[in-house]
Amino acid sequence: MKQMRVSTGKKIELKDITDQINGVLGEIGRQEGVCLVFCPHTTAGIIVNENADPDVRRDLERAFDKAVPAVRFDHAEGNSPAHFLSSLTGPSVMLPVENGRLKLGTWQGVFLCEYDGPRTREVWVRIQ
Repeated sequence: MKQMRVSTGKKIELKDITDQINGVLGEIGRQEGVCLVFCPHTTAGIIVNENADPDVRRDLERAFDKAVPAVRFDHAEGNSPAHFLSSLTGPSVMLPVENGRLKLGTWQGVFLCEYDGPRTREVWVRIQ
């Protein structure tokens, strides 16, 4: 398993990490398999979505910002909305690897979803 670091600059931000993951896969050197991309944080997540049009990323960031329900949160740190959002997206994805790179659809990319930034996050990559 390889670890990578991803820095974010906003409270809610979708950061395209596809190229960074492909770089890690190159270091690992396996040509075929399944890749686990895992975020070991409770206020961030991992998704696959469109990375061709930057408007999609910005639209999702705005939607995530508005998705938190108007409920009373008890968690004293004040970041319960981030915990809620990370529960919606989840901490990981499993993706096919072909020719040493992620095998994604034409418009797809892998994103770290930051919900409690700005921060520097770890993302773990493992190929099986």
